Amino acid sequence: MAAAKKKTGFFCQNCGFESSKWMGQCPVCHEWNSFVEEPIEKKIPGLSPKRGTAKTKPVAFSDIPEEDHERTATGMKEFDRVLGGGIVKGSLVLIGGDPGIGKSTILLQVTRLLAKQGKKILYISGEESLGQIKMRAKRIGDINDHVFLLCETNLSDVRESIEALKPDICVIDSIQTMYNEDVASAPGSVSQVRESTNVLMMMAKGLPVSIFIVGHVTKEGAVAGPRVLEHMVDTVLYFEGDRHASYRILRAVKNRFGSTNEIGVFEMRNSGLMEVPNPSEYMLNGRPENSSGSVVTCSVEGSRPVLLEIQALIARSNFGIPRRTAAGTDFNRVNLLLAVLEKRCGIDLGSYDAYVNIAGGIRMNEPALDLGIILAVVSSHWDRPVSENVMIFGEVGLSGEVRAVSQAETRVKEAKRLGFTKVILPKANVRGLRKIEGVELIPVSTAGEAVSVVLKKNEKI
Repeated sequence: MAAAKKKTGFFCQNCGFESSKWMGQCPVCHEWNSFVEEPIEKKIPGLSPKRGTAKTKPVAFSDIPEEDHERTATGMKEFDRVLGGGIVKGSLVLIGGDPGIGKSTILLQVTRLLAKQGKKILYISGEESLGQIKMRAKRIGDINDHVFLLCETNLSDVRESIEALKPDICVIDSIQTMYNEDVASAPGSVSQVRESTNVLMMMAKGLPVSIFIVGHVTKEGAVAGPRVLEHMVDTVLYFEGDRHASYRILRAVKNRFGSTNEIGVFEMRNSGLMEVPNPSEYMLNGRPENSSGSVVTCSVEGSRPVLLEIQALIARSNFGIPRRTAAGTDFNRVNLLLAVLEKRCGIDLGSYDAYVNIAGGIRMNEPALDLGIILAVVSSHWDRPVSENVMIFGEVGLSGEVRAVSQAETRVKEAKRLGFTKVILPKANVRGLRKIEGVELIPVSTAGEAVSVVLKKNEKI
């Protein structure tokens, strides 16, 4: 007798939508060519809950006790800042990033610091052997016996190990290698990632134990697997930055226990990831003196102001269509600002190539960088340098107006701390700004006014 044919379905790898047939575009997330064929599990009859047997009952809002989340400080201040103050007991944290950017390294460093505090750590790897992990850990520093290593991909064995050891912190590296025997599909598939994360989530809340999950990313930079994966976890952290550069930025895109605006800045060294407590000074290190096309501006990430150097290069184009390039900021935003310069300021850039870069490889998209980009472009175009003691920030609208930005006082104080004596800022921000000794505030209301003030003919302010 022929064996019964297994029933299969098609799942969207981006959002997890299920379909009985293949589709070119997902009707839910509108992603193209994202459907893969996977076996469908047979539902066992009689396991569906009967009506009237619900054990949970609605509770009045006033009867719900307030919970004070217990946090554990790791000893790595930049990491704690992104988490909102430390690791919350029973939380499930997902860390994503490009290959080789430092996901496993920072988790090894965190486990080392927590082990020094007497915390019991279980590090589970499905990608490396015990010898490989130990060899990598030796470069970071000595790790005591509070850290236990396990190389396993079977989720049932992983669950038994966690329940037997009862660690304070558990690391899963990575979720795409975990295999749930109850799901009839290959490791890394939509069903496996979703169900494995669901099991880990129930363990984190039930034991309770804080679990960190490492997730691979797609070529677009999103965590591989269904989008529902990010909805299931408590916190989603992303590592940003060029893997060939020394800096790294850890950014929270979801956090149920803290702000999603904070960033942590790290520098990759031979001994692992080192914290950068003063990113402004780090980003301005090596800034050229008396050079046109170089402007210092300020971006605020959460409660942290970061001074950045914006570089622009304007060169006459040898082709019919001028080239536009943006590194570290939004390409379309740069094109918009170039159009504002042509229309509102009368500066002809139609026959010139324009290259805009944020030095240090960092990526920022805050609108407060607009005025800095405009002045860097004009400075390069006219070959007139901006004074080294000037910091500039402000949002520029399509009419050429300079609009107010948030936390202006924080930006000015950061400029003063690093030795800047003049700040070009929106006029609307000056009204509610307290006077800061040692800093001259120069308000502007339009982009044209800023250009005439900062780049006077044959002189610098």
